[in-house]
Amino acid sequence: MRARPISPESLVAEVVERVDAVQGRWVRVAVDGAPAAGTGDLAERLVSPLRERGREAVRVRAEDYLRPASIRLEHGHHDPDSYYLSWFDTAGLAREVLQPLGPNGTGQVLPALWDPAADRSPRMNRIALPDRGVAIVDGPLLQGAGLDFDLVVHLWLSEAALHRSTPEDQRWTLPAFERYADEVDPASLADLVVRTDHPDRPAVIDSFH
Repeated sequence: MRARPISPESLVAEVVERVDAVQGRWVRVAVDGAPAAGTGDLAERLVSPLRERGREAVRVRAEDYLRPASIRLEHGHHDPDSYYLSWFDTAGLAREVLQPLGPNGTGQVLPALWDPAADRSPRMNRIALPDRGVAIVDGPLLQGAGLDFDLVVHLWLSEAALHRSTPEDQRWTLPAFERYADEVDPASLADLVVRTDHPDRPAVIDSFH
């Protein structure tokens, strides 16, 4: 594995450059990784510099595309297999975010489909992304589900760092991420892999295997 140290600011700049290089009317970006890897933080930090380049950007959180509790929690609140297979509404994410930004899409994006706290739709309005607009989808388990992204950034944690950085009340999800690594091998699929064992000292992995 070859790692290239990079500052957090330079990482944002590199991702923005990669987004800018993607051809197409709109760009669909995934920031994939365990919550402990900081996917939400990186996604949020991409918005302003993209807008400074004239690219309107909308952030979509995978946690706003959960399935209803009756499906999600069918086997209890702490079942890692359910988390891996049943928690996230990937079909809804494709239908409401990714397909509208495809070659024949409308550009109309729904930023959130489900409010897990209320266990109902948040009834949000769609956002019309103009030409050159970017949708940034951040969250776990985004690869291997047939989702059509134009650019995938995978934030990778070593096994020790993943265990160390995951809060106690979320450690029940760890077997799901082990399964994801074994079955999907997300680092091999991503366009850019970033090691985030130390968030203030990330490293781009130029060769993972």
